[in-house]
Amino acid sequence: QVQLVESGGGVVQPGESLRLSCEVFGDRTNHFVRTWYWYRQAPGKERELVAGINRAGVASDYADSVKGRFAISRDNGKKMQWLQMNSLKPEDTAVYYCNARGLFTPTGDSFDYWGRGTQVTVSS
Repeated sequence: QVQLVESGGGVVQPGESLRLSCEVFGDRTNHFVRTWYWYRQAPGKERELVAGINRAGVASDYADSVKGRFAISRDNGKKMQWLQMNSLKPEDTAVYYCNARGLFTPTGDSFDYWGRGTQVTVSS
């Protein structure tokens, strides 16, 4: 089993930046992460996809609202991903969730793990 642990959330003013991190803890050796995602959920709203990145490091699926401001990245060796968030706006306020999808290598079974989320609040 593995756990995804997010960090880096906090309270910032509009225009400031934050960098979220997500790391795999537990049985790292046998879990081959193919794709990482960041999702977010604001109060009273549905969870939405923010960005995704494949194993080759190609980012995709940026939400229109974050294009040009957010950047997703990963390190395959460290089994980590990051979300650099610049020019933050109040509407970016949400709980941000890390998601990892891949294969459990001993069996070939797929997995889809979620972190517990980290709060980002953008307020003046």
